[in-house]
Amino acid sequence: MMEETDMENMNDIYIQTGAYQTHLHEAGPKGKETILFIHGSGPGATAFSNWQHALPFFSEHGFYSIAPDLIGFGKSEKPDSPPQGTRAWLKIWIEQLKQLLDALHIERTHVVGNSLGGAVALHLVLHIPERINRVTLMGPVGAPFPITTELDRIWGFYEDASKETMMQIIRWFAYDDQFLRDQLSEIAEMRLASALQPEIRRSYEAMFPSPRQQHVDDLVVPAASLRRIEQPVLLIHGREDPIIPVETSHYLAQHLPNMKLAIFGQCSHWTQIEHRHAFHQLVLQFFTNKI
Repeated sequence: MMEETDMENMNDIYIQTGAYQTHLHEAGPKGKETILFIHGSGPGATAFSNWQHALPFFSEHGFYSIAPDLIGFGKSEKPDSPPQGTRAWLKIWIEQLKQLLDALHIERTHVVGNSLGGAVALHLVLHIPERINRVTLMGPVGAPFPITTELDRIWGFYEDASKETMMQIIRWFAYDDQFLRDQLSEIAEMRLASALQPEIRRSYEAMFPSPRQQHVDDLVVPAASLRRIEQPVLLIHGREDPIIPVETSHYLAQHLPNMKLAIFGQCSHWTQIEHRHAFHQLVLQFFTNKI
């Protein structure tokens, strides 16, 4: 059963980041070690939907934790004339996150990236390595792989934008349907309501037009670039992930010079929710240099 989230310790704020306004959640003491959480790309995804359990946990352990909605998602601003394809959007997101760190006067930060957010995290490290400490990537995009049927349908959600489609997508995120129990319908309705907002739909369809293999390829970090990343990187992946295959983390592990790899059995794409207690402890130990 999914637990209630402690929202009392989270602030909901807006900050101007260059050309766009960013909505974010923050928790924990400012001026302490910072963790930047970057969400994934499922339809209706937001920083809160990805990190609602992580922010209270890490704030309770003394970290200042921030989780922005990427431009085009959630409550962050959406371009009136959105660019086509993830390569153009990646530039927007990198600039957004750099501007966010500047606006919050954060000189250095740890980063946690989920799925699409994993690719964004890797590219961010390459753009501003002097501002990144340690990196955790969970079920990350950023390695070459043939797009899965599941990911193709997630990115093509608006070809059949219905509650039934959303429920099927949510089922793919979790290994065990019983984990969701009676909350599946509620989660699907919440994410569908977000996804069907016209400005969110406009942005999402611009991010992932067909053919969608091109977007997987455009997010790849070249092996030569991976080998230049000096930051310690923790890779976390669900063994049964049908959306981003576990082989992507094996590929990254082959090329990142300073890395650790953790594979969760009986786990799909939602490690941070389905196995959140183990996920939180593992990332905490990594960020406190205990593993």
